[in-house]
Formats: sequence, structure tokens, C-alpha cells
Amino acid sequence: MGQIEILRGFPAGVEGFSRTLRILTPDLYERDRSARFGVLYMHDGQNVLAHPESATYPSWSANIALERLMAEGRIGRWMIVAVDHSGPGRFEDYSPWPEPRAGVSGRGETYARFLLHELKPWVDARYRTEVGPQGTAAMGASLGGLVSLYLGWRYPDVVGRVGGVSPSVMWCEGALFRNWTAHTRKWSRIYLDVGTEEYQVLHGVEMDYLAQTRAFYEHLGSLGYADWELRLWVEPGAHHHERDWERRLPEALAWLLA
Repeated sequence: MGQIEILRGFPAGVEGFSRTLRILTPDLYERDRSARFGVLYMHDGQNVLAHPESATYPSWSANIALERLMAEGRIGRWMIVAVDHSGPGRFEDYSPWPEPRAGVSGRGETYARFLLHELKPWVDARYRTEVGPQGTAAMGASLGGLVSLYLGWRYPDVVGRVGGVSPSVMWCEGALFRNWTAHTRKWSRIYLDVGTEEYQVLHGVEMDYLAQTRAFYEHLGSLGYADWELRLWVEPGAHHHERDWERRLPEALAWLLA
């Protein structure tokens, strides 16, 4: 099994505070010192890895899934950089636009600039990485799925692979639908998934994940995204919870990182 390094107090200059990083370098990273690795950036980093210092509720166990997929030859060489959310500021972190219905002003673009203008150059300088869009992925669940999709739309020259797991595309009054109005004409691989039992009312906002994720999939299809660029997986009986995301993750990564 690979190495997990936890870095606390990593400066996020553009945001004006520090964050915690959890970095997985897989076993292959040390065994093949000539190889370069794609980087999967994951949000809600405290929930991503199977590790004693992860959250107390179920994690995604992304390190186990990634190592197994590489060992089976189903994906190429990848590492994970997981970024914790900023405590009570999570809604702000992952909202690219305001959500007035919930009183959230949104600073997702500032978070994006931290990821791509500060964190990514540091990662690329420290590790043997593939730096192009085919070697850069972003993935998250719920609002983390929304900000991942935002990264793929806003910065397609940098982020080519996007994983929107149970994405909150209805948040920010559906601004992602209104802004993503054309194919980026860049290399893209966009994964969406949702469970049939995912519905809640959050801070007064109706979150119908099943209907809205399907609608966003159809929206992207109408913009010309082809089957090899776009996938939707609907899981019967699944809920909006880490245990369900953990169960889907191996197949999600197998498609997204192929």
C-alpha cells in the first residue's frame, strides 16, 4: 500500500487562511521512479481516504480503490491530493456563485484559484506528475461535485477529467446550467452519478439530486458531449451518504481515469 502524508497549515494565500492536505502516493510511485503520475484532486479531503485520521464516519476509501485499479491494470498511474474543506465554511468553499436562498455568498472561484494557481504548481514541482488536462482530475460529492464540474467548465485547459458524484447542480439557483452553454472544445471526460433515493431540503433549498443530475446529463449531451466524454450512473436504492459513494467509487474511477 502507498504512502499517505497529511500536511496541516498549508497556506492558501489567495483565500487568506490555511488548509489541510492529504496526499496519497501509491505503491507504484516508489517502485517505478521513472514514471509520471496523473493527479486526482478530491474535495472534502477528511472523508476521502481510509486512514486513522480520516473522519469518524465512513470514508470513500479512495486509496484502496485507486491502488486496486492500478494493480489490475484498469487505470494508468495516478496519485491523490485530497483537500479538507474549511470547517464551517464548506458551503462557501464549494459554491461558485451565490445561493441567496440559503444566504451563501459563495467563494468557489477563490477556492478554484487556490487549487489551480497555488496548490497545483506546488504539487507539480514536488512530485513526478503529468501536468496536462488528461493528467489532471477533480472529483467530489454533493457540493464537492458541483465545484468539480465548475472547474471542468471554467478551466478546461487545466482540468480534463471531472467527477461529479451526487452533484448539487441545482445549488446557486442552477447557475451551472445557465453558464455552461457550449462544449468547451477541449479534451474532456465527465462522470456523473446519483442514487434513486437522494432528496433533501437543505437550508430551504429543494435538492432533488436524481432529477437534477439527469437533467444536467441531458443538458451536456445537448451541447455535443459524446458518449466517450460523458457518463451517467444511476444506482437504485442509493442515498446521499459516504457509504454509497464508497461503493460506487471503484467503477467511477475505472471510467474517469481510463
